[in-house]
Amino acid sequence: MSNASDTDPERRTRTDYNSLNTDVMQWVSALAALLGLYLVASPFLLESTDAAVWNDTLVGTAIFLTAGYNFYRLSKGRLASVGVASLTVLLGLWALVSPSFIDMGASALATGTAISGLLVAALAAYNAYANNKADTPERAGARA
Repeated sequence: MSNASDTDPERRTRTDYNSLNTDVMQWVSALAALLGLYLVASPFLLESTDAAVWNDTLVGTAIFLTAGYNFYRLSKGRLASVGVASLTVLLGLWALVSPSFIDMGASALATGTAISGLLVAALAAYNAYANNKADTPERAGARA
């Protein structure tokens, strides 16, 4: 049984795919990675507890690595990994709420951690959304 898309020449030579500006998305990933580095450094720059040092260091390193991985993929002309971006969203959300559960030691550190987490979650969510909706020319033909 033949599919209608197999016989429609307009659908086989589709050029109206959803392209993605990978340069812009690289900057989004780079900014998220830099916020991860800020999370790593902030407990050493501000008054903090041992729990805050561990939390911000581990979460910040994970954000740096996941956002950096998507930056690398985008720098090679590939789409970012939606799964990795989603993990980055979760890490950002944890950084957002962690000051409610962990004694940070200083209100400046708690505020910085929460704001960084919010920004990381927003940037990574946009990254995941945009890359999920984007088509490469090869995928655009396959979806037609």
